[in-house]
Amino acid sequence: MTETTDAGPHLRIVAVSWEGGGNVPPTLEAVRALVARGHDVRLIADDTMRAEAIEAGARFLPWKRAPNRRDRAPESCYVRDWETTDPLAGFQRGCERVFVGPARSHAEDILEALAAEPSDILLGTDMLFGSMLAGEIAKVPTALLASNISLWPLPGHPPFGPGFQPARSAADRARDAEASATAEQLWDGFLPSLNAARAHFGLAPLAHVHEQPLSAGRHLLATSSSFDFPTERLPDHVRYVGPLLEMPSWARERWTSPPARERRPLVLVSFSTTNQRQADVLQRVISGLADEPVEVVVTLGKALEGLRLQSSANVTILPSAAHEDILTKARVVVTHGGHGTVMRSLSHGVPLVVLPMGRDQNDNAARVDYHGAGLRLDLSATPQMIGEAVRRVLSEPSFAERAVVLARAIAAEGPAPARLVAEIEDFVLRSSQGAPSAA
Repeated sequence: MTETTDAGPHLRIVAVSWEGGGNVPPTLEAVRALVARGHDVRLIADDTMRAEAIEAGARFLPWKRAPNRRDRAPESCYVRDWETTDPLAGFQRGCERVFVGPARSHAEDILEALAAEPSDILLGTDMLFGSMLAGEIAKVPTALLASNISLWPLPGHPPFGPGFQPARSAADRARDAEASATAEQLWDGFLPSLNAARAHFGLAPLAHVHEQPLSAGRHLLATSSSFDFPTERLPDHVRYVGPLLEMPSWARERWTSPPARERRPLVLVSFSTTNQRQADVLQRVISGLADEPVEVVVTLGKALEGLRLQSSANVTILPSAAHEDILTKARVVVTHGGHGTVMRSLSHGVPLVVLPMGRDQNDNAARVDYHGAGLRLDLSATPQMIGEAVRRVLSEPSFAERAVVLARAIAAEGPAPARLVAEIEDFVLRSSQGAPSAA
């Protein structure tokens, strides 16, 4: 470890990330917090993140051998899960093209950076298996940052993906066991690729893909324990650090509500920072709210630049805007259920109507439903059904009350950037002393 002063240790950190849309702001906020604490951070990531990483104070290193997006246009996306309606096919694409398939090339780029300068810790990501592999090879203390809920089920939680509620019956437990077995089989479809990468570096093969993350000493969940399903026992290596909610660099335009429109409830509509074929559902949301006594603000984001939608007098469509300003006045948020949008809304005590489109969104929607902080609709919901759901959330006080309870609980957990920094410093200290990584 580098020099330690009264202000704490000064660590040499190699962090890694990839251009996945919603995972980018949490990574940048983590980097910003670590740099502000006085740590030296090198970030290996796609070239899309170069300017933002440097602005956050990191020294930037682009992926060389591994996949590297040069821009955020949908055409440059490797996964392209919007091209298939089968969520399992989208998952397999992600594993093949980004998460597991390129593990060797990710590891080679990271090992090159670790060899170039001494490092006290590797801050990997729960999605890039090459970051876990590199830490194991280099024998560097490795922590994994998850930008949302845990990809791997915690005790008492249902498996990630389908959006199940916690099991309450034997039938539910059988459901979870079947889904878990299916998920393991899907992951293990990429076991030959992962084991080939491990063999290249002289490591023994694994029996299952999910064993690779266990090589990291600490898993940091950038979500709220109050939002997540309860668990009786948190694994020793898992820590909640709270939601990291830095706004995307392209969404910092301020929004001001026209005074003449402030008499009616405000509804914020936001559907993803990346392409998920949102045009159809956005149009249905707008149509469903056109005749409601509400004001609607729709933010499009980079993925939907130039999208033309049929609108109405009570709808304002913005290319991008900082949600903080809007959420101070919003009464409901209608969204796909991305973790950042959900947590930002709940942090402001605003209930939601969620129409999940895949990825982590089903599971975020399940948690909103579990806490009574909003309603979950099927993605195929008609305009009439969407309008009715918004009307219900506005008219039944329990939704706003439960959202406010969550907002207070999230605030009471403390600021996420400081918690993340403290966990990393503690982990490195324990690792340097040869102590177990768990408290």
